[in-house]
Amino acid sequence: MDLMQSLMISTAGMKVQGERLRVVAENLANAESVAEVPGGDPYRRKTITFRNEMDRALGLETVQVDKVGVDRSDFRLKYDPGNPAADDKGYVKLPNVNSLIEMTDMREAQRSYEANLKAIEVARGMLQRTIDLLR
Repeated sequence: MDLMQSLMISTAGMKVQGERLRVVAENLANAESVAEVPGGDPYRRKTITFRNEMDRALGLETVQVDKVGVDRSDFRLKYDPGNPAADDKGYVKLPNVNSLIEMTDMREAQRSYEANLKAIEVARGMLQRTIDLLR
């Protein structure tokens, strides 16, 4: 594998981890939101999946976002009869977002992003040294 291919692979990795960070940030921003109508469903946690894709022009496999889906797990219930979003029994549905899981996902995505960035920096440094030797 040449250095340009490693740059392309790392770039693709950074792009998908950036998208993953966006999804996690959206989940965290909506973690305590409620439905707009009484008894309605609140925000549903989003998930992201990846797939390998062959880039025929470059002759290598890169990672791509496969899809952004939704988590179908149950909503949390909270007894709050004074809330405008409460159902007839006084329960409010809260999003199925667990902040601890989201923070863990964010940390993992951040570290993966940083690892890809470091790989790009190393490849760039090697290219620069090669150019310096050729001068």
